Amino acid sequence: MKHGLASTIAPQALRAATWAYTHFRSSGSPRQGLRVLMYHAIGTPIEDDTRGLYNMRFEQFESHMRHLSGCWKEQLMPLRFVACEGGNARIAVTFDDGYLDNLTVAAPLLVDLEIPFTVFVCTGAVARRQAGFLGPEELRELAGLPGVQIGSHSMSHARLTLCDDHQLQEELAGSKFYLEDLIGQEVESLSYPHGDVDRRVRDVAYKVGYRIGGTSRFDVNPDGRDPLLLCRTDIWACDDLPIFQQKLRGDWDWNRWRATDPASVS
Repeated sequence: MKHGLASTIAPQALRAATWAYTHFRSSGSPRQGLRVLMYHAIGTPIEDDTRGLYNMRFEQFESHMRHLSGCWKEQLMPLRFVACEGGNARIAVTFDDGYLDNLTVAAPLLVDLEIPFTVFVCTGAVARRQAGFLGPEELRELAGLPGVQIGSHSMSHARLTLCDDHQLQEELAGSKFYLEDLIGQEVESLSYPHGDVDRRVRDVAYKVGYRIGGTSRFDVNPDGRDPLLLCRTDIWACDDLPIFQQKLRGDWDWNRWRATDPASVS
């Protein structure tokens, strides 16, 4: 359904920039703040993912999660406890789009390891029971699992900054109310499709009732970060365990220089 920064970066440029930044950060200590990890599919082919970055093999995903459970257990937190305060490193796990494999493949491992996670779903795909995505029954089942939070990814995966006021209201309010009616829980978190957000979109999200918003800006969130404009760390299918460890430390946060920070947009 998306896909952002990674699809525009040549592999050679990725390796060169990563080596330079990692070498500069040779201390190896993790950057402090809230790091929100962004996954997508675990085993489901994605039609417009031409580089194959967003469909991760289960074995790869399992290695990531077992590393988190073994080495970062005390830092793991549900996204709803999002206040960007405290100074230490914290980690939240999220998934975008609402693929069925988030329930059938990822959830059993995450529940077993007691790792809380959030799934942002496009309600249009849910309502029309689109193949490969969570349907209404599966979404209810997922929402009932321990440690799971359901959030919105809009109704149609639209670029929200291009929507007029009426369309924007429908995308944000419509998806929120649909989810709340379906799962019987309050929905306060949102992931902006394509990472597409500006001040107008952020403010409408707040008025509708969202209190947490995930962007696609690649970075950690320091104390005081606007919780409706959270940066996230994009995790790709090619990320082996050493690269995943680098991303957790912040060695790949040079990606933040490639995109405008939505917090600075008027």
